[in-house]
Amino acid sequence: MKIAVFAYHNIGFECLKVLLDGNEEIVAVVTHEDDPAEEIWFQSVAELARRCHIPVHTPSSPNTPAFVDLIGRLAPDLIFSFYYRRILSRELLAIPRLGGINLHGSLLPKYRGRSPVNWVLVNGERETGVTLHYMVEKADAGDIIAQRSVPIDMEDTVLSLFRKMTVAAAQLLREAYPLIKGGTAPRIPQDSSQATKFGGRRPEDGKITWDRPALTIYNLIRAVTHPYPGAFTFYKGRKLYLWRARLDGDTLTQRGAVPGSVEAVERGKGIIVSTGEGSLLVTQAQFESEAEISAESCKIPVGACLGQ
Repeated sequence: MKIAVFAYHNIGFECLKVLLDGNEEIVAVVTHEDDPAEEIWFQSVAELARRCHIPVHTPSSPNTPAFVDLIGRLAPDLIFSFYYRRILSRELLAIPRLGGINLHGSLLPKYRGRSPVNWVLVNGERETGVTLHYMVEKADAGDIIAQRSVPIDMEDTVLSLFRKMTVAAAQLLREAYPLIKGGTAPRIPQDSSQATKFGGRRPEDGKITWDRPALTIYNLIRAVTHPYPGAFTFYKGRKLYLWRARLDGDTLTQRGAVPGSVEAVERGKGIIVSTGEGSLLVTQAQFESEAEISAESCKIPVGACLGQ
């Protein structure tokens, strides 16, 4: 069976490896040129394909008539999309006899759209997962083939959760692929009334609002910490990134404390900051254009107010 693979990121890398380990015939790998403005912390789908002597394509759009014609001439029986960032057109999806199948980083129909791994942490979810589904022109809306859940621990950051998701994605593909290849994979319609969708996140979305509860702020910090742009506040007009924090039952907001005010500086731990509900222990921080350091080394005194 001939397969065209549209893939990017670690999930794309690991899922392509699953197909290669199964000695499947990959007629093309379609991926993205790395963006110099983006921190590239993940493995390269293009390098893996080239090592295996598979033709690699990086079109700015996969839906141009010329590129659709190219894929048509390759005549794949199946198209897979693994964390590829473009929606594939009706004309492209009509080419393979077994259709097009996408792997999405959530338990659909929840968290359709961009940045699902970040959003589940922002929203304090305790479970997420990966979904294999048939592709239609509407993003993440096609019939479900199979899903695998992933638990979210309170200590998980976006990076640790992404590692869990990558393992789950490869496992799900191994389990479901024989059914897909045999043309017997189930088609479970999504309940669109249960769908949720969140947009792509921008660096400016990491700004901390200190009158929110400590748990909400903690979730934001872990959702956008390294390798993402980071949650931030200001101190005396200087941008201050908060890379790591901890919820601590022993740190309760002092009565009448202003949200964002520093309640204590604890040697070897960090700084305790009041919020709209409870306090937050910030452990790692970084002033813009300076090195990342322990929060207590930022020399922010007790009584100072962040966010200004």
